[in-house]
Amino acid sequence: MSISSYHLVKIPFSLAIKGVFSNLISAKTKGLIYSEYMTAMTLGSPILSSSRFLIRQVAIFAQWESEESLENYLKDDKFGRVLAKGWHVRLAFMRKWGTISGYKTPIQKVELENPSSSVVAVTIARMKPLSVPRFLHWGRPVEKLVRDHPGTLLSLASFKFPNTISTFSIWKTEKEMTNMVHGHGVIPKPQRHSKAMKERERKKFHFQFTTLRFKPLSEFGIWKGKENYIPNLKKNK
Repeated sequence: MSISSYHLVKIPFSLAIKGVFSNLISAKTKGLIYSEYMTAMTLGSPILSSSRFLIRQVAIFAQWESEESLENYLKDDKFGRVLAKGWHVRLAFMRKWGTISGYKTPIQKVELENPSSSVVAVTIARMKPLSVPRFLHWGRPVEKLVRDHPGTLLSLASFKFPNTISTFSIWKTEKEMTNMVHGHGVIPKPQRHSKAMKERERKKFHFQFTTLRFKPLSEFGIWKGKENYIPNLKKNK
């Protein structure tokens, strides 16, 4: 069964600059189906600020033919060993909205064991260049909503030159995530996300866009001095 993985790692500046212009994960990697190499960003941060683009902090989203393929990559590949020193979560596919080139929708889907289980969401967008200012106007309030939401365990945005923007979030429960999406909840301005979706439907920001939902399988490593982001989950180091 195919799996996905999401990685966070801090790397040397020179390697990070190289990664801005090329994907450090070779497309010829055995067992790799799809990957996105991105520079991490702080959700909701000002556009022109040092926290907007965290050049040495790298986010990798990848899809693999099997968990064994991922294990072999982390053990045997030079950049894979760099990723192995960071933090990552392994993911089983639940559902998808929209499409993004390269990602292959798994035939097998999983469900959460119970309503209190955590869930992971990944969004990826290929932006229309002329729509970026309008996207930022509508998107930054949503970033702040996700960043400050009491239902999130970890959240961030990421960017790949020239036009890929992505978000990653771990939610305590699927209900808390869907409530946010639809504008419900006892939080300030809860409809920020639903309003942005209506604007997207009125006039699309992107020429490709997908939202992916996953069941977390296992968590590895430490990110920003913390481990065990996801409760009641198999923990590994």
